[in-house]
Amino acid sequence: MTIQPPQAQSDVAALMADMGRRARAAGEAVRLASAATRSEALSAIATALRTHADAILSANATDVARVRANGVTEALIDRLALTPARIAAMADAVDEVAAFPDPLGVETARWTRPNGLDFARVRTALGVLAIIYESRPNVTADAAALCIRSGNVAILRCGSDCLDSSLAIHAAVVEGLTAAGLPADAVQLVPTPDRAAVGALMTGLDGSIDLLIPRGGKSLVARVQAEARVPVLSHLEGLNHTYLDAAADLDMARDIVVNAKMRRVSVCGSTETLLVDAEAAVRLLPPVAQALIAAGCELRGDAGSCALVPAMIAAEDADWSTEYLAPILAVRVVDGLDAAIAHIRRYGSGHTEAIVTEDPEAATTFLNAVDSAIVLWNASTQFADGGEFGFGGEIGISTSRLHARGPVGAEQLTSYKYVVRGTGQTRP
Repeated sequence: MTIQPPQAQSDVAALMADMGRRARAAGEAVRLASAATRSEALSAIATALRTHADAILSANATDVARVRANGVTEALIDRLALTPARIAAMADAVDEVAAFPDPLGVETARWTRPNGLDFARVRTALGVLAIIYESRPNVTADAAALCIRSGNVAILRCGSDCLDSSLAIHAAVVEGLTAAGLPADAVQLVPTPDRAAVGALMTGLDGSIDLLIPRGGKSLVARVQAEARVPVLSHLEGLNHTYLDAAADLDMARDIVVNAKMRRVSVCGSTETLLVDAEAAVRLLPPVAQALIAAGCELRGDAGSCALVPAMIAAEDADWSTEYLAPILAVRVVDGLDAAIAHIRRYGSGHTEAIVTEDPEAATTFLNAVDSAIVLWNASTQFADGGEFGFGGEIGISTSRLHARGPVGAEQLTSYKYVVRGTGQTRP
């Protein structure tokens, strides 16, 4: 059952301050817990998710009915909706994180100085992470698992559209934590949809929060970046591009583009703009466009594209900078590799870009010149996912340039400290 929102601003502030204190108190127990204990907790969480699947589905049905009544798009409903298969995949992902090598205590470098001092750089937990996200209830389980694996504690604030689902998932998380002897406060979920809670998290809760991770729409991320008083790890929109080079294989290009756009249009790894080299546009674009249209995709093209595929709608300037998260694709014919790279630099969000080509030199140029978090050669942009990277899951795809970039898994949720061992050295 959804906890009702507090009625006064002071109530929200008091709630959030208390959550911060409890998170900080739970931090040491999680950080010092053995890798085996944290793995046990994760396995118990996965079991609880499977055991309580019916309750989670029931809560999700309430969320879906509420947002559908508000007239949201089917793409957004797809991001929100859970099925038995999706809950099973959620539990499997937690199990995968449980089996993932523990990042804490790992020496990433070690060296000895002429004076005999032994230096080691060792991974350690970040501390208390506040994660703000929208629409996707599975993030509740993913974030909880990755934080526990990396020795962190978490305060989770989901969107109001998935609050009932997230509360049900969080109950399974708490069940797994306590079964392994870890504090229930190691993962807390803000129980109110009141937006004042987001403002409170951005203050840092009197020093309780070490890192804030916004995962949501562009407006949410922009607000957090502008107003937060604590470090922020940003997950910006996925305005992703696939470029078909003159040397692209047609069958491969068709398969990759259809998958990159249509496998699941609501995910941040979906391709939103298709760029096609003018030299090969006559050969490549019509059959690729035909496959996309057959799959139910609306195409919005520039003049060159529309000339080759009359079924396209004429693109407007806004189409080049729109993350549709829907079966809509912008298409542009460009004058070669340099023009494709220039387009991506101008309009891309720094998330994920792909080139399809049989020319290794063109591919190398693209991979080096395009400075997005993820760049691919002859592969779908839908691989922009921590699970596909072998990270066991992700909290998001970071488009930041500091600390972590790309899929944020357990290893990316650690910092490091230096351990120096001596034999009595003093500095002259």
